[in-house]
Amino acid sequence: MKGGARVAASKKAKNKKSEKKKGSYYVYLLLCDDGSYYTGYTNNVASRLERHKKGRGARYTKMRKPRKVVYVKEFRTRAAATMRERQIKALTHREKMN
Repeated sequence: MKGGARVAASKKAKNKKSEKKKGSYYVYLLLCDDGSYYTGYTNNVASRLERHKKGRGARYTKMRKPRKVVYVKEFRTRAAATMRERQIKALTHREKMN
């Protein structure tokens, strides 16, 4: 492959990767049986919640069974979702209750 063809192939590969990454990301907040909250993000809320219920979602929710979903918000990018997740994790317990 010549240099120009290699660059074109590389651009096509990058475009395919970015196509796969398109979609929505979600931040969610779970209320656990012990009254604590768990915050996470995912690109498939239903699947992730099912994993939490089965005890395979996260160590935290394995020990403190999730009772209900109290917050879900959609984001266009993973970066935006993770930023919101960090913001929520920084809130106090009382602030998460509101």
